[in-house]
Amino acid sequence: MLDNPLAPILTSLPELESPRPSHPRIAIKCGGRILFTDPAEVVTVEAQGNYVLLHRMSGSALLLRESLSTVAEKLLPYGFVRIHRSALVNASFVEEIQSWATGDYILRIKGGKEFHVSRTYKKNLHCITPLWLGTDGFCSD
Repeated sequence: MLDNPLAPILTSLPELESPRPSHPRIAIKCGGRILFTDPAEVVTVEAQGNYVLLHRMSGSALLLRESLSTVAEKLLPYGFVRIHRSALVNASFVEEIQSWATGDYILRIKGGKEFHVSRTYKKNLHCITPLWLGTDGFCSD
């Protein structure tokens, strides 16, 4: 077996071993080009028919031909929570959850936009943070 002639260089410069960036990025194919963005920049993802609309912190949005289920599965490791059949939110942007007497919930993100949390997905609200204080009975059925 031949030794790698670059092994001494890679050993002395460990940053060359992996070409991955130090922070996560997602590649988004949009309009014949591929854009790279930090998942922390994406605030919400909403279904728009056969498309999804990714809303970013900058206020810009990207329209992708993809199912919300597929996007939800791919963004789950980055802190996205499905709260409705047509919406995902980045948990780091959630400011408040309001419960109504009817058993429904309203979730408000930074900037003031509110989303209805459907009963099907209300159990996912626990995924927003690992620590809950003073919430005995929250989302219990």
